Amino acid sequence: MLVVYFGFIGLIAFDKSLMAVKVGGGTASIGLFMGVFVILFAFALTGIYVARANTRFDALSDALKRSVGQ
Repeated sequence: MLVVYFGFIGLIAFDKSLMAVKVGGGTASIGLFMGVFVILFAFALTGIYVARANTRFDALSDALKRSVGQ
């Protein structure tokens, strides 16, 4: 997530002309699509983390609680 976010911010800071390129002859630019990608990537990464936390990490914490409680 850090690479995607800081890469996006770096493009904004250092290559504004690339971000301003219009796509498809409309009013949307590459920067708009990149911004939407950053948001969707964050949601996907959160979903992956939640799925992993609900399976593997919960089992590990339950095992730890059982071993400490005994």
